[in-house]
Amino acid sequence: MSVTAIKEATRLKGIYNTIVAPRLKEQFKYENIHQIPRLTKVVINRGVGEAGANAKALDISLKEIGIITGQQPVITRAKKAIASFKVRAGMPVGIMVTLRADKMYEFMDRLMNIALPRIRDFRGVNPKSFDGRGNCTLGLKEQLLFPEISYESVDKMRGMDIIICTTAPNDEEGRALLTELGMPFRKP
Repeated sequence: MSVTAIKEATRLKGIYNTIVAPRLKEQFKYENIHQIPRLTKVVINRGVGEAGANAKALDISLKEIGIITGQQPVITRAKKAIASFKVRAGMPVGIMVTLRADKMYEFMDRLMNIALPRIRDFRGVNPKSFDGRGNCTLGLKEQLLFPEISYESVDKMRGMDIIICTTAPNDEEGRALLTELGMPFRKP
């Protein structure tokens, strides 16, 4: 991890510790500091169904997600064969990365401040994209939102799913946490 990445990571983590946590404690009247919601992990997934026919697509996806996250992705494989989709058991069908600690904060900072504002006609993240337990899921349609990916190296637009896991017990508290951190939610 580079020095600038560490500074960015400590910047968002510092904002959480000094500004966000006291605000959430006051807003929800927590008695214990361990009740305050916090980020636990960020999971980035990409389905690569074409990897069975085109092995190069898997290599390109591994490289792109590795550059975006700064961590080597894991190949996910099919658990059972599905003939109608031409999938055999053990065939690579996707890749995933789980980010925690400083890499998670660094990725969240880049996602909220650089990547999301680069989306064409961006109105904000859907505030209903929570799962009932305070975790937020969003999908991106292209990888060029991240400045680390050069336009010349992209052969095809491939999206990704981003799951932001928190310790919040419900959607309201999870939404408050992400709003305080700077997630641009759509206005109702």
